[in-house]
Amino acid sequence: MASKLEKQFDKAVADSKQLPTKPDNATLLQIYALYKQATAGDVEGKRPGMTDFVGRAKYDAWAALKGKSAGDAMQDYVDLVESLK
Repeated sequence: MASKLEKQFDKAVADSKQLPTKPDNATLLQIYALYKQATAGDVEGKRPGMTDFVGRAKYDAWAALKGKSAGDAMQDYVDLVESLK
């Protein structure tokens, strides 16, 4: 059975696709990084090369959350999406 937090997280993921206005790029990166940390754990693999600006930014945002538990990442994701509504 999914925990209360997991249900809130799943709702926030759905809500994030229907925000009234598109968040700025820094906020979008934070949303991405928290989602990845919550669902996949710490970033793995090599950092994308200099020419892959988007991939590199995503990797760096995710890597900055290294060590954060899935539960903490889920809660931060829920809080962030709620603040954007």
